[in-house]
Amino acid sequence: MSPITDSFSKTIKEFLDNVRRLYNDKTSDFKDKFEKAIEGVQLRPDGTPDDVWKDWRGADIETLCSFFKEWYDWGLKQGVHEGLNYIEKFSWINYQNPAGMEFVTSGSGRDVLADFTNLQGLQMDDPSSATLVQKWIKDLGPKTLADYEKGDWSTFNKFFIRELAPGARPIDGRLDPSVVVAPTDCVVNMIVDELTDETPIPVKTVTMNVRQLLGGSKYAEHFTRDKQGKPGGGTAVSCILMPDTYHRYHAPVGGEVVEARDDIGGVYYGMRDFPALLDKGNVGYGYDYGPFADFRRGYVVIRTPYVDHEGNPDGDGYVALVPVGLNSIGSVKFVEKFRNITGDAVPVEVKKGEEIGCFQYGGSLNILLFEKGRFPALQLLMGQRIGVLEEVKRAERLFENFRRTQPRRIPPVS
Repeated sequence: MSPITDSFSKTIKEFLDNVRRLYNDKTSDFKDKFEKAIEGVQLRPDGTPDDVWKDWRGADIETLCSFFKEWYDWGLKQGVHEGLNYIEKFSWINYQNPAGMEFVTSGSGRDVLADFTNLQGLQMDDPSSATLVQKWIKDLGPKTLADYEKGDWSTFNKFFIRELAPGARPIDGRLDPSVVVAPTDCVVNMIVDELTDETPIPVKTVTMNVRQLLGGSKYAEHFTRDKQGKPGGGTAVSCILMPDTYHRYHAPVGGEVVEARDDIGGVYYGMRDFPALLDKGNVGYGYDYGPFADFRRGYVVIRTPYVDHEGNPDGDGYVALVPVGLNSIGSVKFVEKFRNITGDAVPVEVKKGEEIGCFQYGGSLNILLFEKGRFPALQLLMGQRIGVLEEVKRAERLFENFRRTQPRRIPPVS
């Protein structure tokens, strides 16, 4: 382990001193990987707005240090709609850049980003972050905040993991084990419907290594093989959290938690095309989720009862919930009841909609895994919410992608 992770920095000055020291340390890989990353920086795609663009071409160590300082100082000034700007600015280092990916996901480069992520967490836990809370309260407005119970919002992280008011999210089908509910407030996408065992294969431009995603769990095979044990298995669904929404996550089904971990270490940055995750027109559609198996994450495997069309028992099966912390997320925190259920531990009962854990400040998503044939599509009943009519400024920032994606044209019926 490098010196920088033996003791995380307590101040931005200490952090920047560590970065410069690593750069000048001839025994460290930091300078070599950083300079190779800068050599591989790509031009920005046509139409990229200036407020999310940082031109890293020709950058030196002082450029990097100045950027970190600016990012840190900006942390307590950001608004709801600008929360991802600096993450996107930094991501251009590794955008379509193999050397950039190497820099941010390995060696001392990864250690530096872990240190900076921890420093941002300290910033969001400091009482001075209360000024940011007031800014977000104003930006979100009373209509949105009416869904939350007013609690101790003395720091930004306490506000960020705010709890819902009683009755704000009624759980559908509480007594119907066939009904799957959203684990959190999210944008939902089907990822892939033929999960494999260990080899990442492209399906609809998406890859995923389920065994790695679940930290080598013995339960991975339930999602990658059919009942006869043949390769080619279940379904994965992404549930992407927006920065301004609810950041606790809950059980999508009821049953028993047979295995759970919230301590799988991993990288903090390293999405090859971060802008495309949010800016696909449909958030996360067609994205390559393969790298998420290397991110900071946890998982919960739930044994749940199946029922047939008459409501009679149809055996038991498994559903997995995988919370993934992205970018400035350094926390994937489970409630005590579901922490580290491993080995021969006695299964723990879980009710549908019961809280599993939370994310603190940063980007994040949940991935749901289902067995083969058990979750073939998203299915809604009349009258259930399918979305909201957005304010234009929020939609343009988080959903629209006129600048990077060609419109999908459907040929006329002849």
